[in-house]
Amino acid sequence: MLRKRTDGQENDGNVKTDKKKKAASPGENKASPHANERTCWSTLILMGKILLLIIFVPPFLNYAALQREAQMLSPKDGQSFDIGLGQKVHMLCKGKGQPVVILDAPTGMSSDIWYHVQETLSELTKVCTYDRVGLGFSRRVFQNETTGMEKVWGMSTTGRMVDDLYRLVKVAEIATPFVLVGSELGSLNGRFYSHIHHTQVSDLVLIDPIPEDVFEEEQWQQYWYSQLVPSLQVLQFAAAAGLSRLMIILGLMKPTLHHQQLSEELLQRQKYLLSNPAHQSSAVDEHFFLNESASQVGEISKFKPLSSKTSVSVITGDTYDETLPAHLNEVVAALQRRFVEQSYPQASRIHVPGADRRMIYTQPDAVSKHLWRLVSRRQTRQQSQ
Repeated sequence: MLRKRTDGQENDGNVKTDKKKKAASPGENKASPHANERTCWSTLILMGKILLLIIFVPPFLNYAALQREAQMLSPKDGQSFDIGLGQKVHMLCKGKGQPVVILDAPTGMSSDIWYHVQETLSELTKVCTYDRVGLGFSRRVFQNETTGMEKVWGMSTTGRMVDDLYRLVKVAEIATPFVLVGSELGSLNGRFYSHIHHTQVSDLVLIDPIPEDVFEEEQWQQYWYSQLVPSLQVLQFAAAAGLSRLMIILGLMKPTLHHQQLSEELLQRQKYLLSNPAHQSSAVDEHFFLNESASQVGEISKFKPLSSKTSVSVITGDTYDETLPAHLNEVVAALQRRFVEQSYPQASRIHVPGADRRMIYTQPDAVSKHLWRLVSRRQTRQQSQ
């Protein structure tokens, strides 16, 4: 027969339970530091895994995307020419007729920057753009195989670029004499080429030319090597780390050419180059060695004056770069005036109101207008002969 439990027994049971709980609590307190330690390690391991994903996944995905895009985005009308030493230079020519116009891009930029100028001018004659070695879709060689002038001129300097262009003109069978147009670094290349290979150049057009003694000015040198070059090195690192692609996707970074008049293919190509560490590396090198390039052109100009048969035009805007402080723009403007007066006193000078060094893609009609007149005059002379 079951016996009924009394209140006293229930109380005794509660007391025993409380005692057990109290007896267990010291052990629990002893175990809690170890539990906290395990929790901290788990959190650190998780954070480490997340950090590894952040470090390794974006570069890997960017590299895979670059391999795919290199084939898809290469201009379909362009050609890749083997100019020797394992180097392949991409050139795009549009239109027909003579004289041929060759456009050489500003410092660190691909040939796409000439898109609007080339489209307009190709209605009149044959117009060719090309990517300097290492930029755009031109292959850069890191091997030490050098012959001839490569022993004299360092990589990413005007001397080497001019030698590359000379071999490209020969391999691509460009009709000579041609009109050579250069902007910034392209203007240094144009000057060097015209002085050395004067029979190949009928007209030389310099857009925002780099004065060869600009780096003798301390303010300019400090800006160039303490601000501009480091900022480009950051872009190079961001491209290598895959961060540029992420920022483009998030809308935090835009390519140089990004307005609505561009085709989707050209816009995607600009994003590809912005995410490409090889292109960005060559852009850094061109800026870093610009001082040496300017020095080379200065020496060549003294050694071999330009032929009197080659016409020279100089196109400038209101400022060199409207984003720079006024005193830096004044330095460049003064040196440009002195350089033109001393080196090419007979040059035609064209001023584009409201423009700066970006005029070839912000005000392409103004540049195209002058080049159209120049080519038309040259064609008239050829016909009369």
